[in-house]
Amino acid sequence: MVMDILSWAFLLSGSAFSIIGGIGIVRLPEFFSRMHGAGITDTMGAGLITIGLMFQADSFLVGFKLFAILFFLMVTSPSSCYALAHSALVHGLKPVLDVTKPSNGDSTASNDEGSGS
Repeated sequence: MVMDILSWAFLLSGSAFSIIGGIGIVRLPEFFSRMHGAGITDTMGAGLITIGLMFQADSFLVGFKLFAILFFLMVTSPSSCYALAHSALVHGLKPVLDVTKPSNGDSTASNDEGSGS
C-alpha cells in the first residue's frame, strides 16, 4: 500500500512538472527561458515519472533498467541544456535581461525615471 502511494505521488508530481515545463516552452518569452522549461520537462518530469515506475517494477531487472535510464537522463539532460545555451551564447544570441515592457502600449510607464516629473 505504501509503495503504491509513493509510486502515484512520484508519477503525479512528474506529470505536473512535465505539464508545467510544456506550458513554459510555449509561453516563456525568449530562447533561454524556453530552454529552462524544456530542461524542467526533461529532467524533473521524466525523472520523477521514472522513479514512480521504479516503485511499480515487479522484478529486479526491470528496476535496474529503469535506474539506468534515470541515471543517463540525469547526466545527459543538464549537459545538453548547458551545451545548447553555451553554443547559443558563442554564436551571438544574448539573453534578454529586461522584459518589463508595458503591456497596454503606454511608453511612458517604464523609462521615465530620470525625466524629472
